[in-house]
Amino acid sequence: MIARPPSRFRASTVTLAALAALLALFGLMLIDSARRAALVDRSADRALVRELGLTDLSLLTEARYTRHLSQADRHSAFQDHPAALEHFPSGALLPPPPHLAPDPR
Repeated sequence: MIARPPSRFRASTVTLAALAALLALFGLMLIDSARRAALVDRSADRALVRELGLTDLSLLTEARYTRHLSQADRHSAFQDHPAALEHFPSGALLPPPPHLAPDPR
């Protein structure tokens, strides 16, 4: 049987060093994206929104009542069947509108 020479580093040390390097790269990526975002001129985007008359931001892409929150009615989530369960995950992320929320008392 051939004996292996002892390793210089433990596996946990190598793993921790790799994790630290990846976290440092992630931090550098965040700094770079913040720097690039500060350099972008948004005036063309604002002019397009003004020209097209866009009203609200489309946050989620699944169903029409999660895409445009200001355009949804109370029953749009149950449009397939009155007892249908919410089948889009984004519906669980959005709170109910203030006028439909239970009274906090």
